[in-house]
Amino acid sequence: MAKVFESVVSRAQTPFINEAVVDFTQGEHRLAQAAALEQVRSEFGCVYPLIIGGKKITNEDTFASINPSQPDQVVGHFTRASVEQAHEAIRVANATFETWKRVPAEERAGYLFKAADLLRERRFIMNAWMIYEVGKSWIEADADTAEAIDFLEFYAREALRLAGEQPITHIAGEENKLVYIPLGVGAVIPPWNFPCAIMIGMTSAAFVTGNTVVLKPASTAAAIAAEFMRILEAVGLPAGVVNFLPGSGAVVGDALVDDPQLRFIAFTGSRDVGLRIYERASKHQPGQRWLKRSILEMGGKDAVVVDETADLDAAATAIVASAFGFQGQKCSAGSRAIIVEQVYDTVLQKVVERASKLMLGDVTKPETYMGPVVDENAQKKILEYIEIGKGEGRLVLGGGHSGPGYFIEPTIIADVEPHARIAQEEIFGPVLAVIKARDFATALHIANDTEYGLTGSLYSRDEQRIERAREEYHVGNLYFNRKSTGALVGVHPFGGFNMSGTDSKAGGRDYLLLFTQAKAMSEKK
Repeated sequence: MAKVFESVVSRAQTPFINEAVVDFTQGEHRLAQAAALEQVRSEFGCVYPLIIGGKKITNEDTFASINPSQPDQVVGHFTRASVEQAHEAIRVANATFETWKRVPAEERAGYLFKAADLLRERRFIMNAWMIYEVGKSWIEADADTAEAIDFLEFYAREALRLAGEQPITHIAGEENKLVYIPLGVGAVIPPWNFPCAIMIGMTSAAFVTGNTVVLKPASTAAAIAAEFMRILEAVGLPAGVVNFLPGSGAVVGDALVDDPQLRFIAFTGSRDVGLRIYERASKHQPGQRWLKRSILEMGGKDAVVVDETADLDAAATAIVASAFGFQGQKCSAGSRAIIVEQVYDTVLQKVVERASKLMLGDVTKPETYMGPVVDENAQKKILEYIEIGKGEGRLVLGGGHSGPGYFIEPTIIADVEPHARIAQEEIFGPVLAVIKARDFATALHIANDTEYGLTGSLYSRDEQRIERAREEYHVGNLYFNRKSTGALVGVHPFGGFNMSGTDSKAGGRDYLLLFTQAKAMSEKK
């Protein structure tokens, strides 16, 4: 065991470096990804059980996860957990917590390092699950997997840092110490849009700090979470540390949040669901001895602001990437372009030209840029917003959809007023609202004038304006002269203000603190 600890500590002492994305222009990588797609396709239609305390449990009640590119293609059938099984999962996790919390940090971190290594080996397989189950392009899927590897590597190192001696002021006659201890049992409720990275990031952060987890995956991305459970089993993570509980959010999710034995909830998803969790978690339940902690990452209505001094070609390219990467299904998506009037027409034309060239279609092909939106409900909601947008602005590109998959064209609506619905409400699809601002000050005001505050981007060559934006642009992640998406673990700690959540700063040095509580101990000498 001493050698294992030494190995973990030695690895943790190597500098953290972000995982590079795969270059799919290389023939060997294209062949490897194509082979992985064939392998994963051969596994379609399997029945996946619940996993509670290492026991695999099936019910008669199941739901199907489908391929949004081909809705008649079932990726997998998943056992639907009941309310009773949700409570049982928490009971088992609570019992496991009593032993897991005593496992040394070096051993817990070791599981993350092993999982990172195995995920690297299975990288193309994990990519394939995302390409099929949620319609990611090859590059979007691989970036998702790379980010998951980063979370495992980064949080393993952070867990060891927090387990080490903490800086405090020393006084004569006393021995004082500050330690970070785990909270207990947590419900991890990840989203479908980053079904590998965010799911693995939240789950690994919770258990590496000594907590146990009930993982309720997004129903539209359950196979991806099941693949991670395979990885955890393969690296030998003890049974009951992470329990797998697919099911309805309104049924199982509420049961988890309400259970008095639950200590915390880590959630990423929509504003409305986040508010529901926040409200329910705040209610004291009979027998509950603590205030439940809510770690919430919610929505965004993010903007790319362009002034008249900007590099207009670079700005137009960034607007398109921010708005239409992964079909606009990112909380960080730049769904508003706010452009000062002197360059409005020029930038709009450049954006339309670039967006019109995006390839929409079969994501099993490496050259495809945009695939389907995630499901029929998403498609219906987005198309309704497009119809609203036609009455709030001028449709200059897209607006159509095609089947049999849930495909929606990249859509641009110009001349939108700042308080229009499509400029204020999160659409979560490939719809860009373009807004004209009188000047830079007005553009900055418009950017801030929503209930969200997640990401934002400013394109400008004026240093005074950049400095003003540093002070006044009210978002958790602010970018200058680059797109509003693509936060890197360790580089851009991620989380937003206002209705964008609790500003958790995932992938940063503060994040693991959210899964711990600090205990100060003093001994008179």
